[in-house]
Amino acid sequence: MRALLVLISLFTLHSSLAASDTPIGLWRTIDDKTGEPKSLVRITQTEDGILTGHIEEILNPAKKDNLCEDCKGERHNQPILGMTILWGFEENGSKWTGGEILDPNNGKIYSAYLKPKGRGESLEVRGYIGISLIGRSQTWQRAE
Repeated sequence: MRALLVLISLFTLHSSLAASDTPIGLWRTIDDKTGEPKSLVRITQTEDGILTGHIEEILNPAKKDNLCEDCKGERHNQPILGMTILWGFEENGSKWTGGEILDPNNGKIYSAYLKPKGRGESLEVRGYIGISLIGRSQTWQRAE
């Protein structure tokens, strides 16, 4: 009986550690130039395993009502709050790749990958054009 309890405890611990090493959840975005928190982004997974993310909260009160003036197409002049800014990511080993990220500050869309770090407490978000060597990264912090 004792061995069974130990086994169940180990399985539960392993499951909780594995679950935290995922991009799914609420993330505090950090500006890579200023180091200041900008927004909260909720990343979810669709039924077919694809990750998407939307802006759940804008932390600067003066920017809460901003529109994506430089966005193209259906996003043009739409509220940034609530906007989907990540889409198309699929699990690929320790990364989530094949997706794109929108920078609502300039309306540009970049290829991107997501990589959980520190047992899922932070998330490396790398946007790039062409190859990932040419781009920039942000490190987001888990908010919940």
